[in-house]
Amino acid sequence: MNTHSDSRKNTPRPIPWKRIIIYAAAALAAVLVLFLAGIWYLIATAPDIDTITVSPTESATYICDAQGNYLRKLTLASSNRDLVTLAEIPDALQKAIIAIEDERFYEHGGIDIRGIARAMWTGLTSGSFSEGASTITQQLIKNNVFTEWTLENSFLDRFRRKIQEQYLALQLEDRISKEEILEDYLNTINLGAGCYGVQAASRRYFGKNVSELSLSEAAVLAAIPQNPSGFNPITNPEENDKRRKTVLKYMENQGYISREEKEEALQDDVYGRIRKFNELKGDETAYSYYEDALIDQVLNVLMNEKGYTYDQAYRAVFSGGLRIFSAQEAQAQQICDEEFQNPANFPEGTEFGIDYALSVSDSAGLVTHYGSESLRSYIRQEINPSFDLLCNSQAEAQQYADAFREHILSQNSQTHETLESETSEDDKDDEPEDDSENGDSDQALKVVGERLSLSAQPQASLVLIDQKTGFVRAIVGGRGEKTASLVLNRATETYRQPGSTFKILAAYAPALDSFGQTLATTYENEPYNYENGTPVSNWDITDYSGTVTIREAITRSINVIAVKCITAITPRAGFDYARNFGISTLYESYESGGNLSSDIVQPLALGGITQGVSNLELCSAYAAIANGGVHVKPKFFTKILDRHGDILIDYSELENSSETDTDLSGSTRVISPETAFLLTEAMKDVVASPQGTAYQSIFAAGQPVAGKTGTTSNYKDIWFVGYTPYYTCCVWGGYDNNRDLPLASTYHTYNKVLWSAVMNRLHTGLPAADFTKPETVKSVTLCKESHLPAISNGCPETYEEYFAKATVPKKNCPLHEVPPETEPITIYPDLFPETETQSETQAETETATNSTEIPPTDTESPPADIIPPPTLPETPPTVSPPSETETGHPAESETGQTETNSLEDLMNRLTGLGSLP
Repeated sequence: MNTHSDSRKNTPRPIPWKRIIIYAAAALAAVLVLFLAGIWYLIATAPDIDTITVSPTESATYICDAQGNYLRKLTLASSNRDLVTLAEIPDALQKAIIAIEDERFYEHGGIDIRGIARAMWTGLTSGSFSEGASTITQQLIKNNVFTEWTLENSFLDRFRRKIQEQYLALQLEDRISKEEILEDYLNTINLGAGCYGVQAASRRYFGKNVSELSLSEAAVLAAIPQNPSGFNPITNPEENDKRRKTVLKYMENQGYISREEKEEALQDDVYGRIRKFNELKGDETAYSYYEDALIDQVLNVLMNEKGYTYDQAYRAVFSGGLRIFSAQEAQAQQICDEEFQNPANFPEGTEFGIDYALSVSDSAGLVTHYGSESLRSYIRQEINPSFDLLCNSQAEAQQYADAFREHILSQNSQTHETLESETSEDDKDDEPEDDSENGDSDQALKVVGERLSLSAQPQASLVLIDQKTGFVRAIVGGRGEKTASLVLNRATETYRQPGSTFKILAAYAPALDSFGQTLATTYENEPYNYENGTPVSNWDITDYSGTVTIREAITRSINVIAVKCITAITPRAGFDYARNFGISTLYESYESGGNLSSDIVQPLALGGITQGVSNLELCSAYAAIANGGVHVKPKFFTKILDRHGDILIDYSELENSSETDTDLSGSTRVISPETAFLLTEAMKDVVASPQGTAYQSIFAAGQPVAGKTGTTSNYKDIWFVGYTPYYTCCVWGGYDNNRDLPLASTYHTYNKVLWSAVMNRLHTGLPAADFTKPETVKSVTLCKESHLPAISNGCPETYEEYFAKATVPKKNCPLHEVPPETEPITIYPDLFPETETQSETQAETETATNSTEIPPTDTESPPADIIPPPTLPETPPTVSPPSETETGHPAESETGQTETNSLEDLMNRLTGLGSLP
């Protein structure tokens, strides 16, 4: 029993293979089900193929000239691409990409099973799964759909994306052609140096369009996608060359090129050309002032007219593939730039304005920032009490910056020394040794950033507008070299007081346009106060000349008259007109520092406003007068095309508009054509009259000029804004820090020097032109005393003045009378001889009478006491009415005698003859 029992215990039990197999199969099935369920879930949660786009959505925007030539590329780091069609991409480049990236591209349906198997086998045998098996279709989806694949940090993230990528690749191949897939891929791929797509890369590395690439150059680009930074041909030409040889080898093996073509490509010194072009290209230059203003305006137009948010507008401008056609005239801009670079156009003794920034960090990493005001405060306290951020040289500015930096850094050292002196000796023994000698001290401040920017002073800005279209043809935002993009633009972003230039906009324009006043309307130039009792001072404080017309007030820029005028029409009217002229910085109510102010005040007539005006808006306001009273919003571009070439915004219709067309975008009639002409006539005297404030200082190559000067208190700002029949130009001058311009050199007049220098060159060779007089304007002769229509031959001094026909005075001059009308008398040639005979006969008769002797009667002779009438010709000569010369006096004969005489003159002469002996 026991033996049998022991033998059973020692007999091994059979392995339940069947159960194990069943369990294993069940487990495997469960895993498979879970895997398939996971795959199904990943597929179910994949993006909908009908809602995605694989075409690149971002590409560079270009600013173009009128002919469509590229002037400037605008792009974000991720959108530096230029879209091209497959037909524009050379066949060599297409085949090079296919050979190295996806040799069975035209055979598979989106995923390459053979490629996947090869990659897995390579991974299993080598232990590295670095070999890729993604097709071009998959890469396209990865780059345009799964754009955040670079942020994946786990196997599950990569696995999820791979499954969805392959699923979408299969679907995509059913919806679009291989050619479309390849075109989108070649426009999408990262090709190093910040370039996306083959066109951007071709221009960056070779300076030409992709359609012009050779086989050797195509192989260079095809070598990049696997590692855009590692195979960058500029920074790593050796690595790119290795990969390029592989590309050419694959192309030969796959039958795309012959051995001879491969060898020829290998002999090409392509990297020498890349290096040379890169040296010539240099770094991107800063945007010009015009480009700065254009970009800013496009952003605003997209938001205001198209309803974009700021982010949408920004991405459209820098990654939307737009084509923006600039309104700039290249020749006009070059002239402006050259004249602003000419030192002769500026006062002697140029100074340099300082813009300073310093950032330092302490041992705890806390960063403190210091600016220009901190620098000014320190220099005033320690070195130069009158320092106002202006230096006579760049070296002086650098010395001030160095002194301030050393002061800031020394502050921490002094604090540290003070703390050490307050520490007990015992405490010092317990402190670790100072490692400052090894440079390891954590007590010292460290400079993390410093900037010293200098700008020539005094400054200036210029705006040039074609008044008929509103297109800005040129601007200069400041003198000196522009070293950065999107910096201070004094032509569009600086707001200064406009001075007397506002007299036209806020006083005289509304007075003539809506209040029945004329250029002959008179005011008394006399001491005058604002309503609050503050005296109004003329720029010439001794100038109180009595009665003056509006024309004379404009010519001489008389402050008192402008203030009286706006008072008569009300400041409200002046405010509304100035706004209609496009001045956007006027406020009915403005709060600053707890105080309320308003621009609806009498000083508005003299440019005394809260915020000042920009050069651009002031120039545009005067352009409206030059345009017959129609204001066209200033525009820096003519049209914008989207990435497909369709019109997004179009202002090009303005090119063919007339000055009276107010139906166009941004066009508004502000004043009548008659008012515009009258103001133009008056402002011509500012330049042409000896009394004008710009007499003999403004020129435009012989073209007529109308304009207005403007000066603010103590010459802080100087303006001249004027126009010809071709252009309106405004020049501002002054210090950035609002300092007074000194009396020396041309400090008070260099704005006029700049204006004339630019406009003389700009108008050279242009046909002679003049301002158009409306048919509804007529010239009237006025009396110089009453300034009413003159009495013919009555008013001793007269002058001509223009009026809108509806405003011609109906009352004539009351100061002078019309001369009494006299009837002309004809003098006959034989009158005087007969008169003399009759006088002699009468004398004889009187003698005979006294002697009582009566002579015999002669029947043929008249009685002695009767003067016989003169013998008249059968037909009296024709008597012409009296004619007048330009002076209004009767015309004289060659002998100096008048053709007709009064009856009184004739009788006097006859009486004299009767007394002859």
